[in-house]
Amino acid sequence: MNCIIVDDETLSRNILEGMIARDPELTVTGQYSNAMQAMKHLNTSEESTDLIFLDIHMPDFTGFDFIQTIKNPPAIVLVTSDKNFATEAFEYDCIVDYMVKPVNEERFQRAVRKAKALKASTAAPAVTPVGTTTPAAEPAAATSTSTTATNIPADTPTEFYVNIDRRLIKIDIQSVNVVEAKGDYIHIKTEAKNYIVHSTLKKIEEKLPQHLFLKVHRTYIINTKKIIDIEDNSVLIGKDVIPVSRANRPELMKRLNML
Repeated sequence: MNCIIVDDETLSRNILEGMIARDPELTVTGQYSNAMQAMKHLNTSEESTDLIFLDIHMPDFTGFDFIQTIKNPPAIVLVTSDKNFATEAFEYDCIVDYMVKPVNEERFQRAVRKAKALKASTAAPAVTPVGTTTPAAEPAAATSTSTTATNIPADTPTEFYVNIDRRLIKIDIQSVNVVEAKGDYIHIKTEAKNYIVHSTLKKIEEKLPQHLFLKVHRTYIINTKKIIDIEDNSVLIGKDVIPVSRANRPELMKRLNML
């Protein structure tokens, strides 16, 4: 079984790699300190991935965010120092076990047995890189459609599609809270779900209606209707504190319906 390790702690990655090396049926094909690097591996590697050892708390976005971006994810073993997400974890069919750090050999082997049993019992293929033999699926709607379009010009689009693992996902524009640039990817945060897409902030800015969205920082575009409060040079949207550059603050203030 081909495995990858995704954990921002170097020591944890090295310990897991040592345990994997002692099992002749397992092969480490990559270890990564963040989800972005792991996504690039899944999208570009010629080798399939059968098992992911995944941390929950990582910079920028969580292990759960990472799982939601993968179509037909392989078996996943969560490896974390936080015991509080066990209930949420097993809402995902792909998660076969939940290990709390520090992990000993016996606990590791128990998780691996579960992953091997899952692989043996299913005929579903392991996750394959984008652009290989996986056929494109029919467009699927994003889960968040609760926001009703109001006060939008008639010629303004109400949705756009993003390509994730050769699957076209429809996103309701008004459901978008924040878009953040992350290297070669953008992180789209909606009311219900997050999406990581290989694109640029400039490209998505061209798709978003200007009366709703504003680039407030070189790495952030926000939905101005979703602002909860503004303090100094930042805005609160949902649970995210978004920085506002000095150059963009005047335009933001113009958008607000101030008393």
